[in-house]
Amino acid sequence: MKKRALVLINKTSGTGKAGNDTLNIVTRLAENGYEPVVYPIIPGTDLTSEGLIGHYDGKVDLIMCSGGDGTLNHVVNAIMNMKKKPRVAYLPSGSTNDFAKGIGVSSVRSKAIEDAVGGVPFSYDLGKMNGKYFNYVAAFGAFSKVSYATDQDLKNVLGYAAYVISAISELPQNIGYSSHIRINADGVEEEDDYIFGAVCNNASIGGMNLFGNADVRLNDGKMELVLIHTPKNLAEFNAIISALAMKTVDNPYITFKQVHHVEFESEEEIEWTLDGEFGGSASSTTIDIVDQPITIMTKGKL
Repeated sequence: MKKRALVLINKTSGTGKAGNDTLNIVTRLAENGYEPVVYPIIPGTDLTSEGLIGHYDGKVDLIMCSGGDGTLNHVVNAIMNMKKKPRVAYLPSGSTNDFAKGIGVSSVRSKAIEDAVGGVPFSYDLGKMNGKYFNYVAAFGAFSKVSYATDQDLKNVLGYAAYVISAISELPQNIGYSSHIRINADGVEEEDDYIFGAVCNNASIGGMNLFGNADVRLNDGKMELVLIHTPKNLAEFNAIISALAMKTVDNPYITFKQVHHVEFESEEEIEWTLDGEFGGSASSTTIDIVDQPITIMTKGKL
């Protein structure tokens, strides 16, 4: 019996070129023994990852998605509701493709297609925030909303430069951002004002490598908690900027630790970003790490 592959293509993501090599995709799948079933992803219709994937529970061996990190997030959330989880193949066509870089998926489309059909399977951890799954980051605070608030047409034309433009335009609001939060990370509590926070499974966020040489692994049952404390004066502000520029987390104004479970409590609701998309607002947030539930095709050893 032939293997089956469900192929989901989001042409609106990133540079808008996700559908340009559809024939090449189905050809390579067929040549490798797959029967491809192809759908476009059209937000706002029945043709969404959540609407399609459930119909193929136990009926496909591979789900391939062509789009950005947000597209993959929707695919993975739908797969987590399946009884029999197929392998995942990811063809990145977003503007930054942070997760693809971290997981070892080639940014060259032709190579990513070859890895999808003949690469190496790799199982990785997911985060789960208030019932929603994320592949590589849940974040709040300064600049965290830039990725989902940036106009899609601008991203299609300018790519990563669109994020930079949006970040600059949001600079006055972001400098003034601060939230008072109580945080419990694996039983260790701290409480302070923060301008940014994230639980992440990737060194690259928004196209920037925040952690330098920190040992960030995608399959160790843990994720990295990053908190940037609100600076109280210009000296503290400069120290934070210097640490980020030097990509070092050894700084008294930055909390960096590996965690399995984190709870956030605040008086006001906080807006969250999940894998570059709006993840909702909440005054009480719980994040847990799910140990290697998803297996994705990669180009080799990470």
